[in-house]
Amino acid sequence: VPQQEAWVVERMGKFHRILEPGLNFLIPLLDRIRYVQSLKEIVINVPEQSAVTLDNVTLQIDGVLYLRVMDPYKASYGVEDPEYAVTQLAQTTMRSELGKLSLDRLFRERESLNANIVDAINQASDCWGIRCLRYEIKDIHVPPRVKESMQMQVEAEQRKRATVLESEGTRESAINVAEGQKQAQILASEAEKAEQINKAAGEANAMLVRAKAKAEAIQLLAAALAQQHGSAAASLSVAEQYVNAFSKLAKDSNTVLLPANTGDITHMVAQALGIYTTLTKTQAVKTQDEIPPAHGDPQPPSTEVLKAEQATSS
Repeated sequence: VPQQEAWVVERMGKFHRILEPGLNFLIPLLDRIRYVQSLKEIVINVPEQSAVTLDNVTLQIDGVLYLRVMDPYKASYGVEDPEYAVTQLAQTTMRSELGKLSLDRLFRERESLNANIVDAINQASDCWGIRCLRYEIKDIHVPPRVKESMQMQVEAEQRKRATVLESEGTRESAINVAEGQKQAQILASEAEKAEQINKAAGEANAMLVRAKAKAEAIQLLAAALAQQHGSAAASLSVAEQYVNAFSKLAKDSNTVLLPANTGDITHMVAQALGIYTTLTKTQAVKTQDEIPPAHGDPQPPSTEVLKAEQATSS
């Protein structure tokens, strides 16, 4: 007996034994080889057949069946034609399983469909001594109109995805532009803030410098007035400023208010010096009042002080 074969022997028309691979001895005229079963894996093409899905779409589908004889006795005496029986069982099982699925699920769940067909075949063929190893769907033929509608559906889905991706890209672009404008405005405001701070600091420093220069000028002017002939110099400066101011009259406006003695320069200079003298004496009196007296008896104010106060109040 060759390897991977099983020979079924009958004696006097009745099952006697199964010959194993190798050398075996039989009794002539009594023993007869009735069946020869191959123990190799057998490949069977399942013919194309029509099936209706759950959503009433008619398909043309075929497949490939892989099986093996596990029990030569059952395969010989359990069914007349094991291969034909398994092929018919595969076709009927495939039609029943396809009726449970819609067209869309059929393409997504081909592996589960194959596994269900194998389980159904094994349950029915267990008494035949045959075991189905796997089942594979070869081709699925869809009607032309259904194929066109599926193609349109795929194209619509692709257009939808392209539109969604384009809208997402537009949104991301708008967000990036807005974020850039926001950062630009923040940087511009910070730059303007720094500019204003620097400008304010510069103006403050300029004011301090001008104030210090003015204070030094006032100190120099006070020192010059305290020297000999300082009053004459002050009178000359006031007279020059008066003449300069008088020369600029009626340049900016036609309405001019003038005192009655505008042409008397001597009187105007004397009036200005009198105001300066009065303010100087008043400041000296205030300084003396702040200093406490050396003796306990208070001293009456002098006549010059009273005149200066009267001039200040007037």
